Formats: sequence, structure tokens, C-alpha cells
Amino acid sequence: MFDVASCFEAANRGALDDWVHRYLSDGPWANLGLRDGLRRQRRYWIGPRTLPLARLERCCGPEPGMEFPVPVEGWERRVGMIAASLREPASVPPLIVEWRSGVLSIRDGSHRSAAMIRAGWTECWVIVWCNDLADHRAAQAVIG
Repeated sequence: MFDVASCFEAANRGALDDWVHRYLSDGPWANLGLRDGLRRQRRYWIGPRTLPLARLERCCGPEPGMEFPVPVEGWERRVGMIAASLREPASVPPLIVEWRSGVLSIRDGSHRSAAMIRAGWTECWVIVWCNDLADHRAAQAVIG
């Protein structure tokens, strides 16, 4: 199961990278493009941590300027379904976020983050990846 507890267990074993790759490979949240992209180089992980949803930026959505635009009808349908199924933050897989020079960009979980906001949540569990040690140090100084 891909929830916060399993993510913590993997992080405590030093296997967060493996958890991410398994999570992105199977099930309803599979994201093979992101999985394959993450495999191209070593990543430096932080988390899981709780962060305010307001600090996170989506890359996917119906709004103009999104890196990955989606039609509003499909977006609303999927976000609504997820929002209706939300129970407690620890049962939802952590969002996968990239540190981009101080910006926390949601790379997996844009629909979930919108559903969390719609459900009235103000924070969520995330794991953050950095692309090099310098970024990792900078991100740790900011988000802990």
C-alpha cells in the first residue's frame, strides 16, 4: 500500500527512491513518464514532510500557462472524485514535489492537491526531490 506509513518505512530504511519508483509504476497513481525521468540521474530526497498546500505549485491543470494543460471537464471530474474519497491525510500517498530554485513544484499529485484544497485541507504530506547536493542543502534549510 502506498500511504504515508509505507513512505516513512521506506525513508527510514534508506529506500525512498525505491518506494517512489514502485509507486509510480503501478496502481491508480501510476506515472510512467515521471518514473522514467527520475531514473535518468541520481535524486536527493527529503521527506515525507507535511507542508502547507499554499506553498506548492501545480504543473498540471486547466488554468492557462500550466506545463501540462488538461481539459476543464476531465479535471473537474477527477478532482471531484478524489475529493469525495479523501478521509485522512495519512491515507493519501504523499505528493511528489521537485525543488526548483526555491519553488516547490508538484510533479505527481496535482489532481490530489486540488482535491485536498476542495476538501478544506490546508496541508498535506509530500516528498521532495532535489537534483543535486547543493539544491538538497538549500531545500533542507527551507523546509527542514
